Formats: sequence, C-alpha cells, structure tokens
Amino acid sequence: MSAKEILLEVAEKLPPDATLVDAIYELEFRQAVEDGLASLDSGRRIPVEEARKQIPQWISKYSSPKMR
Repeated sequence: MSAKEILLEVAEKLPPDATLVDAIYELEFRQAVEDGLASLDSGRRIPVEEARKQIPQWISKYSSPKMR
C-alpha cells in the first residue's frame, strides 16, 4: 500500500471533528504497528520480560492525544 493510500485510509476513518494532532497520532501508531510486524517478519524479537519493561514507554509515546 502506498503512503498516499495509507493517508487516505486513515483520513476516511477519522471522525469529522478530528484535528491534525489526531491524524498524526493515527499515522504514527499505524507506522509503529507496521514497524513491529516487519521486525517480527525479519526474526527480530524481544523476550516477553523486555517487552513488559517497555510497555510504559510505549503507552506514553503512543497514548491518544485526547487521553493526555
């Protein structure tokens, strides 16, 4: 899927009152998920214990702008 197609898909899913901050959050979150899946596909994994340690950082980095 091209970047333009991803942008359009994300834009379609946003509510009418969404802000640019909301759109950027959605795009960053999608990129993070895609990066994680690519890491798994290439065999790069981290142990569950390490993932648990990183969860608080991920939550703060990718928390919804409306939750901040």
